[in-house]
Amino acid sequence: MGTFTKILLASICVAFLAVKWTSPSFNKESLKGARVLVTGSSTGIGEQMAYHYASFGAQIVITARREKVLQQVAEKCLSLGAQKALYIAADMASESDPDKVVDFALEKLGGLDYLVLNHIGPSPFSMWEGDVEHTRWLMKVNFFSYIQMAWKALPSLEQSNGSLVIVSSLLGKMPSPFVAPYTSTKFALNGFFGALQHELSMKKSNVSISICTLGLIDTEAAMEKVKGVTSVPAYPATEAAMNIIITGATRQSELFYPWFTYIMSITKEIFPSITGYIMQNSYTYNP
Repeated sequence: MGTFTKILLASICVAFLAVKWTSPSFNKESLKGARVLVTGSSTGIGEQMAYHYASFGAQIVITARREKVLQQVAEKCLSLGAQKALYIAADMASESDPDKVVDFALEKLGGLDYLVLNHIGPSPFSMWEGDVEHTRWLMKVNFFSYIQMAWKALPSLEQSNGSLVIVSSLLGKMPSPFVAPYTSTKFALNGFFGALQHELSMKKSNVSISICTLGLIDTEAAMEKVKGVTSVPAYPATEAAMNIIITGATRQSELFYPWFTYIMSITKEIFPSITGYIMQNSYTYNP
């Protein structure tokens, strides 16, 4: 890569950080009564988003696979101030459940202002050993269900000047060992919804798309997987959830959380061999 390109990318990085200091201000009152569907909301980041939306007085539909846990989360949302807190159990690997969830939210809330797509399927944290079927299944859960739900919800979001919020990962911008199937789904999300951002803008659509790039978050599932394997720092799920909500509410096109995830994604383009070395040496491999 030439010197000019490196300087240009470094300038973009500085400009991004400058923009972050002047990003649109968040008005929590704007979420009072907002009609919100959050997927993957029985635990982790999705659960924390549900609680934040509830505290702002939103009307919420939450979904995940475990109905009993969803009921508990919904009850807590009501105690925190949600105007409505409804739940529907669903399996995002199903052909019909993604549409069923959106239809449920539209019927119960009378429309949508925010569709927050956050769910993921379980995947081993290990070297890939040729399990193509698992990769195909994971792509169905982590990618195809996202685009299915987005398409189903777009007409309502168009009517409400709404927002589509996509929870992605730094692993969708720079590959990492031990997560080949997972990182492939996140690259697919970034590519598809990045293209859709352009298309909606070209059509003068009322719908904004926010793509949220997250680093390692201290959810129970993530911490269990990386225990003893990496020393990469983890960041609080509740803070990540709040940043995602603010990004959607202020209609920003991107979120990088924590902030250094942006630096890492840019550095990969400037110094690929160095970032590759750092990535491989951030993990412990015991054959």
